[in-house]
Amino acid sequence: MLRTKMERPMNIVQRLSKNEIARLQAAPVASLNPPLDFDLPRELEAGEPPEARGLQRDEVRLMVSYRSHDQIEHTQFRELPRLLEPGDVVVINTSGTLNAALPATRADGTALELHLSTHLPADLWIVEVRKPSATATQQFLHAQAGETLQLPGGATVTLHVPYLHAATEQPASAGTRLWIATFQLPMELHQFLATYGFPIRYGYVKQGWPSQYYQTVYATEMGSAEMPSAGRAFTPDLITRLVAQGIQIAPLLLHTGVASLEDHEPPYEEFYRVPLATAQAINAAQVAGRRVIAVGTTVIRALETVTDKTRTTHPGEGWTRLVITPERGIRAVDGMLTGLHEPRATHLAMLQALVGLPHLRRAYTAAIHEGYLWHEFGDLHLMLP
Repeated sequence: MLRTKMERPMNIVQRLSKNEIARLQAAPVASLNPPLDFDLPRELEAGEPPEARGLQRDEVRLMVSYRSHDQIEHTQFRELPRLLEPGDVVVINTSGTLNAALPATRADGTALELHLSTHLPADLWIVEVRKPSATATQQFLHAQAGETLQLPGGATVTLHVPYLHAATEQPASAGTRLWIATFQLPMELHQFLATYGFPIRYGYVKQGWPSQYYQTVYATEMGSAEMPSAGRAFTPDLITRLVAQGIQIAPLLLHTGVASLEDHEPPYEEFYRVPLATAQAINAAQVAGRRVIAVGTTVIRALETVTDKTRTTHPGEGWTRLVITPERGIRAVDGMLTGLHEPRATHLAMLQALVGLPHLRRAYTAAIHEGYLWHEFGDLHLMLP
């Protein structure tokens, strides 16, 4: 059962201080070179949920790679309990996926699609303006500062200033992808999105799917623009088997923003919350020599934000801008469950930080050779020590 954390109705922010606007426009973006490029065959892009292919959630394939001896095993996700050990701590992200896409219309009648990304302080949002197409949506870079778009139900959204405008590689003359915006809604946000919104999808997903296909079974608080998809294959039965085996499930929260598949931009600030109990469980596992396994890149980003150089994890919450690179390294976890990431995706830098480039290249070569499926409805990769 999803617990919706309701926000106040969005009100227009009458005065944005120059300092606040400058801070949001100049938010730092790490510069990194995607570590792995490869040719991904179109037939390996999962265009529909496993359920539409006649599979249960936990029947997707699982590639297991062991970095210490560079070995790879192929199995099903429902075999996960066999691969973990009593005392292991599995850290999950309990953020639920919003119906974060909305139809929008410009004053001249142009039909657009608005994607909500990140809820900032002062009822500000990072949003992306897209243009509908036959395959989903395409970038729309011609919106203007101060422009108000019409939304369903009499709602509107006003685009104030570009987000990260000065830090992107794209020149200002080429247009703006992300905006800092405010909403004027006739009802509370989540009620509005439940009524008029729908899940964000990309061109490889050929049709829309109901929102339940974009939720993990353990989601507790709505807030992600895109599904934290590494945990999608978990089922209540599988979680029960893990707990009965002595494996601890530790929750945290990170609300994901929108990705840019076209630009492969580094991730930007996202809200996170790491509870005290989760930090304590991770620290106890480290002291006892037990493994900490992150479910998804979102979990690692949140944990690394609150883990110091001594590998001590602290509770905390806020907005993280941390970008994890091989140079920085990973401190909080020993292993990771994740989906398969597209060529040049910046998430691959995080994976390289965990297992090294040679092992990552070997694993991805095997995944392509064995016909694993990519993206949020695809198969999974478990990296263990």
